[in-house]
Parts: sequence; C-alpha cells; structure tokens
Amino acid sequence: MKKSNTNKKEPFHKDALKLLKTARGHIDGVINMIEDERYCIDISNQILAIIAILKKANTSVLNKHIDRCVRNAVNSKDVDEKIVELQNIMKYIEKTR
Repeated sequence: MKKSNTNKKEPFHKDALKLLKTARGHIDGVINMIEDERYCIDISNQILAIIAILKKANTSVLNKHIDRCVRNAVNSKDVDEKIVELQNIMKYIEKTR
C-alpha cells in the first residue's frame, strides 16, 4: 500500500499528467478491443479519442512552458531562444495535423 505524503509537492504538469493517465487507460482498452477482434470502426473511434487526449496534454504542457519558461525568459531579457523553441514546436505541430 502506498503511503500518502501530505508534504509531497503537486506536479507542475498536473493537468497533463491526468490526461496522459487517462490516455494510458484508453490505450489498454483499445488493446483489449483489438485482442477481442471488436468492430474496426469502434477501435478507430477510440484511437481518435486517444489522439484528442494527447493533443490536450500537449497543449497543457506548452501552456505551462509559456507561463513559466517563456515568462522567465522575458523577465530576464533572454527571450530569443524561447521564441525559436516555440516556432520549432509549432512547425512540428502543423506537420502532424
């Protein structure tokens, strides 16, 4: 049994973590669906739902990055590197649509 630690710090990416754990559960369900030879369209719909959850998790991570890392870079006048990072990730996101 896990000990609860009331002093444990809450994860910075709490929302993304919750979404990723949800996606993991859905992936296990899809694996079972495939093993049980369920209807292909039902499997595909579940896979699309997982993709949507993963996109939400990614958005959450990026928003936290902007809120913490980019804000800190702006405050320290070291923003150019963070802008390039965001531009690169946006290019990648566009390719995956």
